[in-house]
Amino acid sequence: MADSGGRIDWAGYATRWKALHAGYDPDAANLPVRAWLKLTYQMARGLARLGASPALVTIIGLVVCLFVPAIAAQRGAWAILSGGLVLVAGILDGLDGAIAVLSRRVTRFGYVYDGVVDRVGEAAWLLAFWVVGTPGWLVAITVCLVLLHEYLRMRAVAAGVASAAATLAERPIRVLICALGLALAGASGFVSGALAAGAGTLAVAIWLLLGAVGFLQLFAAVQRDLG
Repeated sequence: MADSGGRIDWAGYATRWKALHAGYDPDAANLPVRAWLKLTYQMARGLARLGASPALVTIIGLVVCLFVPAIAAQRGAWAILSGGLVLVAGILDGLDGAIAVLSRRVTRFGYVYDGVVDRVGEAAWLLAFWVVGTPGWLVAITVCLVLLHEYLRMRAVAAGVASAAATLAERPIRVLICALGLALAGASGFVSGALAAGAGTLAVAIWLLLGAVGFLQLFAAVQRDLG
């Protein structure tokens, strides 16, 4: 559906988004995910009217992600800025897909490319936590869990499991945990490096815990729908 100006309204956008995500209804998502999707939809409408390229937005998002650990490596308050960059990268990631949907430029290559960029970006974010003092083994386990979670989701969506997008470890939630965690580590750095490392460790531990719960939710959904 379109509004009075000929632009796609939320209902029309949600219908297209649903068709691209194994029938999962964005209006049925949990509050953080639903709010995130509506925010990116509103921002993407303006960019789509300006003719923005989804691929270019994806590339810019990747570059921003790669700067996150580099800036966090400056230590101290720089980690606050790196947390802000995570938030920017997360918004850009939502925008590229939304622009593609609104401008009818969704492609199979773009779908695969976007997924790869997302995983590289999240690995860069977790690397930033290691830079501020989070134990390497905790970061490594969390990276592996993210990859496993998204691989299971990919296989589930390919098999037609509509509930494959409904977990406590969705990307918007991971973005918020990471952004807040790095910002907290940066603020704690004004006190001591040990406190900054502790704040980063706490954030990654929360990410890992929610990731484990999310993986179990996803696994249960796949077993229920395909078993």
